[in-house]
Amino acid sequence: MSDPERDTRPVIVLVRPQLGENIGKAARAMLNFGLTELRLVAPRDGWPNPDAGPAAAGADVVLEQAQVYDTLADAVADCAHVYATTVRKRGVTKPVVTPEQAAHEIHQAIGRSAVVFGPERSGLETEEVALCRSILTVPINPEFASLNLAQAVILVAYEWSKGQASVMQPTEEELLPPAPQEELEGMIAQFDGMLEAAGYFFPESRAAATRRTLRNLLTKPGWNHLEVRTLRGILSSLANPRAR
Repeated sequence: MSDPERDTRPVIVLVRPQLGENIGKAARAMLNFGLTELRLVAPRDGWPNPDAGPAAAGADVVLEQAQVYDTLADAVADCAHVYATTVRKRGVTKPVVTPEQAAHEIHQAIGRSAVVFGPERSGLETEEVALCRSILTVPINPEFASLNLAQAVILVAYEWSKGQASVMQPTEEELLPPAPQEELEGMIAQFDGMLEAAGYFFPESRAAATRRTLRNLLTKPGWNHLEVRTLRGILSSLANPRAR
């Protein structure tokens, strides 16, 4: 996990994005995982783009702060670690990493990091890949290597977020320990007594096997003492219903 005092959030750079809708979806993917700095290189339809807002679904802060550059070199000029996302190596000899590996490097790196995504149809040009320090490749089905722009962004953003304490993680509920055996035996005995009174253990020749099945059933869940107490209260209420 990264140092909470150091901002390791990577810059997301979209090179010649073609559709405003896709820019908005990428912004939404970014903000879901705490990334806010978006840089656009020569967007095809200019910027701002009216189609981006609705697709961003509330990630307006990302769009409002987005910066536009003429070239990729200008967009990443202040970044020490630049990753080119591509499924093809294009003959360029560079370190190749997965999103998980890139996220680990970004959290450990000194200096700003940028992840660069190419146009939706053609991807990054060879010269653009050459400008970057590393190639980031998502391991996907080689027979159907078709990620859209927002999907690619969200994979990178998610992997980065896993090492970031400020991004909300699923809460872990503190579980109570299992009830002592004595309490569990009391609950089983209460069940047994009620079932015996109701004539459940019939025929008599099957009573022992039925009791074993009942015990197995009641010992599987790992009841804690509150659950045992609640269940026994229910049984007592069923055995002695209150007058209404």
